[in-house]
Amino acid sequence: MPASELVTTKDKRRAKAKAGEVSLSKLLDAAVHVIRAKGYSAARVEDICAEAGLTKGAFFHHFTSKEACAVAAAAHFARSADAIFEAAPYSSLPDPRARVLGYVDFRKAILAGALPQFTCLLGTMVQEAYDTHPVIRQACDRYIGEHAARLEADLALAKALHAPDADWSPKTAALFSQAVLQGAFVLA
Repeated sequence: MPASELVTTKDKRRAKAKAGEVSLSKLLDAAVHVIRAKGYSAARVEDICAEAGLTKGAFFHHFTSKEACAVAAAAHFARSADAIFEAAPYSSLPDPRARVLGYVDFRKAILAGALPQFTCLLGTMVQEAYDTHPVIRQACDRYIGEHAARLEADLALAKALHAPDADWSPKTAALFSQAVLQGAFVLA
């Protein structure tokens, strides 16, 4: 095979791989949007495909089921949220107490737009899928827990510096904050 044909074959493979990445990203973004807006049970594969502008064939190329898509969407959402919180101005404050208070202020500041634009996909899914879809429950638990653990680290440092004798634990305070936030989304 001539070298020019090899380059063309490699270019075609790269282009196909890139197109696959783009369609996967569109499907994950669409799943996040549709599930936040409708809930997991009401979200249909057709709705996700329509939102993504892709076919059911593309959907099933990437996912074996709606549940598999939801688990992947949970990871996608968590990565996106992590990037947003890591880039937030409060995250670079030197004092851990200021970071914790900044986190609360930031959570308030991002409550903009329609409800599905700011609610937590993880909390939305786990509420209705807790008993019926243990794989989704486990994914949501993992990512909510990871988010809480980052807050817990700042709470532990803040407690050590500013309130070492306080009778609360950073872990329970971090988990409580997530329970309050998720509950607030339910009430909203």
